[in-house]
Amino acid sequence: MNANPRDILQHVFGYDAFRGPQEAIVNAVVEGRDALVLMPTGGGKSLCYQVPALVRPGTAIVISPLIALMQDQVASLVQSGVRAAYLSSTLDFQQTQAIESQLLDGRLDLLYVAPERLVTARMLDQLSRVKIALFAIDEAHCVSHWGHDFRSDYLGLSVLREQFPHVPRIALTATADPRTRADIAQRLGLEDAETFISSFDRPNIFYRIVPKQKSLDQLEAFIRREHPGDAGIVYCLSRNKVDKTAVSLNERGIRALPYHAGLSGAVREENQTRFLREEGVIMVATIAFGMGINKPNVRFVAHLDLPKSIEAYYQETGRAGRDGLAANAWMAYGLADVIKLKSMLDQSDAADTFKREEKRKVDTMLALCETTSCRRQLLLAHFGEHMAEPCGHCDNCVEPVPGWEATEPARLALSAVYRTGSRYGVEYLVEVLRGEKTERIAGNGHEALAVFGRGTDLTDKEWRSVFRQLLARGFLQPDSEGYGALRLDDSCRPLLRGEETLMLRREQARTVTPRKTGGKPALDIPHEDRILWEALRAKRRQLAQEQGVPPYVIFHDSTLMAILSARPRSLKEMGHVAGIGDSKLDRYGEAFLDVVNEYA
Repeated sequence: MNANPRDILQHVFGYDAFRGPQEAIVNAVVEGRDALVLMPTGGGKSLCYQVPALVRPGTAIVISPLIALMQDQVASLVQSGVRAAYLSSTLDFQQTQAIESQLLDGRLDLLYVAPERLVTARMLDQLSRVKIALFAIDEAHCVSHWGHDFRSDYLGLSVLREQFPHVPRIALTATADPRTRADIAQRLGLEDAETFISSFDRPNIFYRIVPKQKSLDQLEAFIRREHPGDAGIVYCLSRNKVDKTAVSLNERGIRALPYHAGLSGAVREENQTRFLREEGVIMVATIAFGMGINKPNVRFVAHLDLPKSIEAYYQETGRAGRDGLAANAWMAYGLADVIKLKSMLDQSDAADTFKREEKRKVDTMLALCETTSCRRQLLLAHFGEHMAEPCGHCDNCVEPVPGWEATEPARLALSAVYRTGSRYGVEYLVEVLRGEKTERIAGNGHEALAVFGRGTDLTDKEWRSVFRQLLARGFLQPDSEGYGALRLDDSCRPLLRGEETLMLRREQARTVTPRKTGGKPALDIPHEDRILWEALRAKRRQLAQEQGVPPYVIFHDSTLMAILSARPRSLKEMGHVAGIGDSKLDRYGEAFLDVVNEYA
């Protein structure tokens, strides 16, 4: 044993106490027991294996799915005085050989590797010749077919139990429903591992979902109103939409970069590096971006398309506010999103069992969008966590959505689908209901239908809301050919027969502003502290540029805020600031003391 876990936490990482279940997890691994850890993004998962790695003798091997994450973690650890390295395809032969020599000589505390490299005969042979402290399997949901980021490379990790039966293993993930959790345990041979489930709640994140109208205008208004100059991520389903959105934001004077698999590796790497190292850059991306991104001061995550599942939504929104400061999860979604996702599933070659499961996930995601109750309660319930009272920190809590008795309009909408032969999309159906005398309607003879013109009391927008909510409730389904037509589901029969009534949410314009509840305060710097705040940031930026690392690797925003609040006047006082361990105090204490003293 090298040291006490609490000493490592304080002197290396600069924190006085563990959070939540961290200490129990650390103690289990230090004592040589396996662990399966479910903890939200930003909850401190990394410390759960980094601290034991420095306590137990030998080198800890960390399996990580992304090169960017490895680089980030290693850079942060090196800043804290830890002997860490990574092996990846970005290194040349000499660099790889040097790191392998460090491993074999016992000169590394942590080594990060990708799963595909770990299971090679060469790597396994090298590991068999060194003292291994532990194996940490990050983003463990990647091993599960039911997980939202399945990676076939992870399936080979079962070799760890077979070849290194006495080395403790810790598997970590931010999102896993009970089915995925069981799959992780089975595939990694962790059935007997201690399971630690932290609260999935991220109280610093404000959740908001709005009906999609002119989504780019909505996004621009949201950014200008609440996040001018902040770093953020905007997710889109398609590469084409990513490119168009990034171009549009730049044309509107908002600095944005695209990221998707269709771009060259060099462009992706350059854009990702800029996002990590520069202040106030917005990344517009497909879900190819973000897993393992360690940037703590992402102040918002926006979705311009409906995510495929609550797991994906939770994982993606969790990239906001990792530093514990206030952040936003904003989404605009519409009827076309629902139809597109369900049609894509119908047309896929996947097995029926998989299709049913994925459709269930879409329906659960829809329920989160359409609920009139607390979004956080529904979100947490999906992961098996009960929240007794509404959170008070989502759009529905801050400005409740009124419901309305929509039984008759719903029946009219369903009848319009049936009477027109289940061959048309929403725009056409709304024209029929509102009695629009178009050539197409006349040509189809639909002016003679009993439903024609019966819906003039609702606007186009209100009818689209009705159809969207009928889809969300499962009363309607998109056609399996993917042309946008709607058909009735058997579940609508009781409603059509008058055996049940229906309440729907009434759409209204809402300019919901997050209350400053939950989590730590936002970056709301008092006017009189602004000069010092910007000076601290400037010093951090200068030091980061000199070393070629992201600014947050030097200090998180939360650490700078703690310096701003404490105004330390000596190195001893600086050493008491959260996030400043011994190594960082030696490296940067004097530099930041000078800034504080200059503006005292």
